[in-house]
Amino acid sequence: MTVNDPRAGTGIRQDDPPGLAPGPGYSHVISVDVPGRLVVVSGQIALDAAGNLVGAGDLEAQTRQVFANLQAALTGAGAGWEHVVRLGYFLRDAGGVGVVRAVRAEFVPEGVAPAASLIEVSRLVRDDLLIEIEALAVVPAAGRPA
Repeated sequence: MTVNDPRAGTGIRQDDPPGLAPGPGYSHVISVDVPGRLVVVSGQIALDAAGNLVGAGDLEAQTRQVFANLQAALTGAGAGWEHVVRLGYFLRDAGGVGVVRAVRAEFVPEGVAPAASLIEVSRLVRDDLLIEIEALAVVPAAGRPA
């Protein structure tokens, strides 16, 4: 880990063991070395707080709204991106992964690379949705050294 490690103090370690190709923006292995509180964030879609679709037909706009929703959910649970240990991506067209990575970089601090899976799906809960992302985070127990 680097001196400016965004996960410092969390007890969360990311690793890419020998024999595995490095992943762009994700880690092959995440381990948590301290007691903590598990935060499970349901798949977030491109609906704003009023329930309106953001970015009809626009993967970038939908992805930005999804990450904003994830941010709101994490904050509401007392977690931050540094606590996220896994992201699950569901895309209607996996060819859009570059767009998703670019938007992700606007939200997730450099150096935070959760374990991740990307799955192309034929449909999401609504036909006008292009992406859904779920998250798993671990917040260290209060008063515990990390």
